[in-house]
Amino acid sequence: MHIVARSGIALAAAFGLAAALGMPAAEAQPKAYQLKFNHVLGPKEPYHEGFLKWAKRVEERTKGVLKMEVFHSSQLGKEEDIIEQIRQGANIGQNTDSARLGNYVPGIAVMNGPYFVETLEEVAKLRNAPTVVKWQEELASKHGLKVLSFNWVQGYRHFFTNKPVRTPDDLKGLRIRTPPAPIWQESIRALGAAPVAMGFGDMYPGLQQKAIDGVELVYNNIPGGRFYEVLKYAVETRHIMLINFEVVSAKFFDSLPKDVQVALVEECDKAGEETSREILRLEAEVKQQLKGRGMIPVEDVDLQAFRKAGEKAYEALKITDAKDAVHREIGKR
Repeated sequence: MHIVARSGIALAAAFGLAAALGMPAAEAQPKAYQLKFNHVLGPKEPYHEGFLKWAKRVEERTKGVLKMEVFHSSQLGKEEDIIEQIRQGANIGQNTDSARLGNYVPGIAVMNGPYFVETLEEVAKLRNAPTVVKWQEELASKHGLKVLSFNWVQGYRHFFTNKPVRTPDDLKGLRIRTPPAPIWQESIRALGAAPVAMGFGDMYPGLQQKAIDGVELVYNNIPGGRFYEVLKYAVETRHIMLINFEVVSAKFFDSLPKDVQVALVEECDKAGEETSREILRLEAEVKQQLKGRGMIPVEDVDLQAFRKAGEKAYEALKITDAKDAVHREIGKR
């Protein structure tokens, strides 16, 4: 009886405190949320540091209501599998790209097409392009994928091979690793090579075993993967300015308080812009490091020939109209 009485007094005190603070008792302690964020890159990549900053700022800004945990090197699983979990409502986030999102909303794949955008300023203009806004709304409402930001630019993708390449014809017969999404496959095919779908972690052994002849990546991927050990030439085609998307479950996002939603998006955009600028700054340093390790940059590339060849990717996927519409909206000719 005494235990029951004391419990009743404690409960009454808790209700009294909540009332004194002007809150219903059920709201005395704000609900806590957790977001696990997955990416395929290694812990030494600039993106990983950027994601850690984003997570820290979100936790600080929300006073711990939303805590983020960042997992590198696909620790939570393959990207495609994670995206499916996100669509089902899991409290997981994924760094991805429009190529993969194009599996759900085909038009958005143009954002990872050859020479679609070529500066950070053009990327910034995409945020308010009506066509891009519509694609994001469709991803959320029909496919359960909420885009937090695509303000993360991983740099320019180039070809890394064991023979010098200067024109699309020089790529003929070369098997080049690329992610397993239609726009990636068609882009590499349009630019002259034979695309080979392969996971990020399988590239090094694939090169060792001659299953592939090269890769197409950004400069900052090369040191972390030690690809300078198995590749000789860095062919500066700049064929894709790699825009990345940070996505979470639309269901999970909608469950968050409004102020937490705003913090999650705004801090993602901020960290993305900072990381993108740092990556572009680092490219020159990484290039010099790779030269010191024996890699040879091929700078005299026929960019006009590659730009012209790249148009075939949009034609093959029947998304030329989508590309042209966005280009009109951002003033790109």
